[in-house]
Amino acid sequence: MLPLGIVVLIVLIDLMGFTLVMPLLSPMAADYKFQDWQIGLLFAAFPFCQLIAGPILGRLSDRYGRRPVLVFSQFGTALSFLILGLSRDFTTMLLARMLDGASGGNILVAQAYVADVTTPENRSKGMGLIGMAFGLGFVMGPLLGGLLSELPIDPAWRLRLPFLVAAGFSTLAWLLVLFRLP
Repeated sequence: MLPLGIVVLIVLIDLMGFTLVMPLLSPMAADYKFQDWQIGLLFAAFPFCQLIAGPILGRLSDRYGRRPVLVFSQFGTALSFLILGLSRDFTTMLLARMLDGASGGNILVAQAYVADVTTPENRSKGMGLIGMAFGLGFVMGPLLGGLLSELPIDPAWRLRLPFLVAAGFSTLAWLLVLFRLP
């Protein structure tokens, strides 16, 4: 897989992870007895932490390189999904969403990587692919979360499965970054 393809995959997975939780909010509120404000906080934690972490990760990637920051942040995303898939209490879920948001700041690093590895003539094509991954992630995340949460499995795992699948996808992306991204 080419470096540009790996970076596009990272963005796709990050956006899927952000939007995966949307169809699960109402069932989580019912099953875990969460209040409305708790569901809102779980949803808002990701973009808030991403807003804060994005510039920090960008500066770190300027100083230490894009790849090390992508390795670190993709690992954080995979870990956060695993925690979400295994937890049942609000505080742990909130911390996992915050970790995912802080790790999700790597979208800016991915865009910088695309700018670094493309020629000026192909840069708009590379950024267009990033935009495509963004859009696909916003569509596929809720779809995947909804489909997985409706599988005929043990109800105790029904809401956890989408996060565990997302952890698997994120782990795959982390391995691609670790072993295939120059």
